Amino acid sequence: MQTRRHHLMCCGGAAAAGLFSALTGLAGTARASSLINPCRGTLPTPLREHPLLQRCWQGLDARELWDVHAHLLGTGDSGSGCRIDARMTQWWHPVESLRRKVILAGACVPPDAVSVDQAYVQRLQQLAADFPAGARWLLYAFDEALDGEGQARPEWTSFHVPDRHAARVAAATPQRFAWVCSIHPYREDALARLDAAIRGGAVALKWLPSSMNIDLRDARLRPFYDRLAAGRLPLIIHCGEEKAVPGAGRDELGNPLLARLPLSHGVRVIMAHCASLGDALDLDQARPRLVSAFSLFARLMDEPAWQGLLLGDVSALFQFNRRPEVWHTVLARQDWHGRLLHGSDYPLPGVGPLYRLGGLVKAGLLAESDHAPLEQIREHNPLLFDLALKRVVRWQGQVLRPEVFATRRHFQAVS
Repeated sequence: MQTRRHHLMCCGGAAAAGLFSALTGLAGTARASSLINPCRGTLPTPLREHPLLQRCWQGLDARELWDVHAHLLGTGDSGSGCRIDARMTQWWHPVESLRRKVILAGACVPPDAVSVDQAYVQRLQQLAADFPAGARWLLYAFDEALDGEGQARPEWTSFHVPDRHAARVAAATPQRFAWVCSIHPYREDALARLDAAIRGGAVALKWLPSSMNIDLRDARLRPFYDRLAAGRLPLIIHCGEEKAVPGAGRDELGNPLLARLPLSHGVRVIMAHCASLGDALDLDQARPRLVSAFSLFARLMDEPAWQGLLLGDVSALFQFNRRPEVWHTVLARQDWHGRLLHGSDYPLPGVGPLYRLGGLVKAGLLAESDHAPLEQIREHNPLLFDLALKRVVRWQGQVLRPEVFATRRHFQAVS
């Protein structure tokens, strides 16, 4: 427990404001302007017309640009049903309390907001307005953690966003938002809830197995997988190490190889972040040993059986805590690009020094001339910053191809 607590304090998903100076001192790569989101308003005309943004949009059709990884958060103060772990509001749990503060700051929710629920959505709407018509965001619901008997475990639930809230927010601004349901499969009424979500217009299902306590190998999930496949609803799962949402803390459940069971049932699986963080046991070996989770994702991507089923989203890939092998492989494997999907992992693009552009410049992935304008864009619109960064990074002449950003086609069957 002491080791896990130390890990959360040093690395926990969105480092706390009081730790920013320590993190920056260790890395020595973040500019002061990137440490705290200044939450500036609408993108000014000179920045909107900057050559970097002109390059960003070349070859893209905004109508096909669906950000496949955007979180909703709230406290339930508007009757949304959202809630957060009580420890996040208690000073005697400093790590969790600071986690809440820094994530809400990244989303530009003021400390004195009358309604956290409403302020969070209003900021998202403001950021979306800087994009051309047609661009949309898939907003995630997030179910609570349950134990193996299907009982709710609030002490494992970092935050909860009900399906009905995600559906309601998307319905209010359908030209910008769609919604992704989240249904824990250990619920007695899981299949009924899934059917209701499909009828209600959900375009995918989201699980975070290590936090929610979901074992993808559990035989009880087979009927659920069959229903997903029949409904052609993609399953978005987080694999690899999880830092931002500790929840149940079962990192072993984030092993990419566990996705073979839903894939074998014909479920289209979108592996969040391409499993690009942390290590996992190589269960294909007689004596399993720890290898990078990303290498296991790569193995699955190259297995012929899953060519039409397994995809990965590229959210968070260019944060400072990814290994260079991730950057190099994702850019160089042009044969993967038709199966990679743009996502931002909002609100993390607005959170502190998670993106250290100086490090990308030193690594040879980013031109020095693009550093300053990207930082300026980020001050106004972290979502646009995230897109622009992915459009300009390159390795040995290879870039993310336009099809990575033409994501709508992956959800048309259920939209």
